[in-house]
Amino acid sequence: MAQNGLAKRSEKGLLTPDNCVVTLIDHQPQMLFGVTSIDRQTLINNVVGFSKAARLFGVPTILSTVETKQFSGNIWPQLKAQFPEQTPIERTSMNSWDDPNFVAAVKKTGRKKIVLAGLWTEVCVAFPSIQAIADGYEVYVVEDLCGDLDLRIHEAAMRRVEQAGAKPVTWIQVMLEWQRDWAWTETYPAVMDIVKNHAGAYGMGVEYAYTMVHGAGPSAFPYWEMPVNAELAHK
Repeated sequence: MAQNGLAKRSEKGLLTPDNCVVTLIDHQPQMLFGVTSIDRQTLINNVVGFSKAARLFGVPTILSTVETKQFSGNIWPQLKAQFPEQTPIERTSMNSWDDPNFVAAVKKTGRKKIVLAGLWTEVCVAFPSIQAIADGYEVYVVEDLCGDLDLRIHEAAMRRVEQAGAKPVTWIQVMLEWQRDWAWTETYPAVMDIVKNHAGAYGMGVEYAYTMVHGAGPSAFPYWEMPVNAELAHK
């Protein structure tokens, strides 16, 4: 068994829940406002889906923010909800690899593979990726958890990090790389739940197969409770 209690996955160049650390950098409102390289609602969905996967597989996850009070705003509440006990590492530097607390958090995990994503690709992804690689880390940039001012800028930044040695990946790819075998039932149901909630047509296909092919009941989602204005409710 692996350290996190899951069945041991083979490595041979692949990511496993035991050999990597996730870093999610500057997923904050002001940074999102400028993104046009990816649909912004899709970006939020992808980040939340991936953060659930990191929790499921017990992968150490580091959250970091920049200039929260002065410029960028709080970390997205949808992301913070996945790690309610964690306080993001606050920085003034655009480059998280210049921040000793961030680097110390990565080193503390003892892992040399960094699965990294953030806003924007050209700065908050490119800078730490290039310098972490220079310091001997393997960096995997989760491209569909990143965004930039336009697609040309995002793609130029991705070329730069790839030229430096970073490996481009996508969030579902990484989650399935962690799962690896559908026979590993300790994580299979939760992976399928993440897929049904966050993987669009793939998730709808899973729902169809479960209900129409295998005879399972339809998925049940929590009933939405409408927010109530507390002051008006007492009048």
